[in-house]
Amino acid sequence: MKIAYHPIYTHPLPADHRFPMVKYELIPEQLLREGVIQAEHLFEPAPAAEEVICLTHSKSYWQQLRDQTLPAREQRKIGFPQSPALTLREIVITQGTIDIALHALEHGIGLNIAGGTHHAFADRGEGFCLLNDFAVAANYLLEQKKIKQALIIDLDVHQGNGSAAIFANNPNVYTFSMHGAHNYPFHKEVSDWDIPLQDGMDTSAYLGLLAGALPKLINQVKPDLVFYLSGVDILETDKFGKLKVTPDGCRQRDELVFECLYKHQIPCAVAMGGGYSPQVRDVVNAHCQTFKAAADIFGH
Repeated sequence: MKIAYHPIYTHPLPADHRFPMVKYELIPEQLLREGVIQAEHLFEPAPAAEEVICLTHSKSYWQQLRDQTLPAREQRKIGFPQSPALTLREIVITQGTIDIALHALEHGIGLNIAGGTHHAFADRGEGFCLLNDFAVAANYLLEQKKIKQALIIDLDVHQGNGSAAIFANNPNVYTFSMHGAHNYPFHKEVSDWDIPLQDGMDTSAYLGLLAGALPKLINQVKPDLVFYLSGVDILETDKFGKLKVTPDGCRQRDELVFECLYKHQIPCAVAMGGGYSPQVRDVVNAHCQTFKAAADIFGH
């Protein structure tokens, strides 16, 4: 199991943005302490190359990120003030997703402690997302002929609107999103398959929908690789999620996905996505369950 880790993740952020980001420091610490992983499973990626980024993102948008010339209005949409360190963080995360996807193709599973920046469009960022790491990785693997067909399974509580828009006319990447019907983004894009969830949905209903969808996805799409966004903002404790999924239900969700992919011998690249419970331990514990499920099902 290979895990992309980004020790620079929180440092460039203003103080008022750091609390939800501290999980990226705490997750590897907990996994190491509990013996789920060893230090050799962790690696720090290099920054993604400009030509790789521009397979997905417009050159003009990338140049604004690179040269720190994003208009104030665009910065407000993203939610972070621009800085060189923030751009560096994003391109390191993006390369991490490429690296774990390549690892998954050979060894079955790879995980990114960050990533899942699914609100970034080809020409703009939104919702704390500057670059769309899944989209960049998928387009890179397709361009390199490493895969012919990718599937994005997006189980963050927020719709992957950027991913849906980027791949709207690309039959080689199938986008699937289960998300809150009345949650951000309030203007939804059209994925290949969207399952909108009503506020207050409980664990049983959530898992039932997912269990019914997974075999259909595999049989229809027949992917060479799955990108799995395992956001834990579906938790009943989440400040913004509006669902009633228990921590055990969140763990069962991950197991459903991993067991289905393992059964069909489909490699999987995983990114953590969102999680905004008031108690950071709830977020960290839920994310760590994703790593434990991956290790149990796919092995180290």
